[in-house]
Amino acid sequence: MELYIKNMVCNRCITAVQNVLFKLELHPIDVQMGMVRLKEDKLDEQKLLELNKHLNSLGFELLDKGKSRVIEQIKNLIIEKIFHSEFLEQKINWSGLISDKVFHEYSYLSSLFSSVEGITIEQYIIRQKIERVKELLFYDELNLGEIANKLGYSSIAHLSAQFKKVTGQTPTQFKNNRASDVQRRSIDNV
Repeated sequence: MELYIKNMVCNRCITAVQNVLFKLELHPIDVQMGMVRLKEDKLDEQKLLELNKHLNSLGFELLDKGKSRVIEQIKNLIIEKIFHSEFLEQKINWSGLISDKVFHEYSYLSSLFSSVEGITIEQYIIRQKIERVKELLFYDELNLGEIANKLGYSSIAHLSAQFKKVTGQTPTQFKNNRASDVQRRSIDNV
């Protein structure tokens, strides 16, 4: 049996969901961001309610079948690529990648995503990349050139322009203000 879970965006989320499953004496075969495959073929209504209650208490949500699963797959794919890849290619073909992994035409996925989320997939990608830039700036381990290279920007100027457009400040201003202002958002709320 497969279950789809909203807001699983990191390895700690996977661990938290696994702990819930074990606590409820369920038998996960595979737990990935956004998806759990259980040994059980079916769960009764009471077990599903209990599982959903435990997941909700941790900020997760059991998804119904259909469109919301597709949107979560898109989000998880984007987050995985941006936050958990060593380097992004400069000319990544997001539409092809998303279509291949989600098994739908990109035009359908784009339309569905926009209608439910209120922003385009491209805007979502940009917002996630900017949150990743904020994280990297906050921890001050890489310079702006290295960050631009890591996230597939063609130049520092391109990264800076996009950062300013989204946040209203330059990366340098953000870096200088980081101690006095917490401006980062959790990636599931971007």
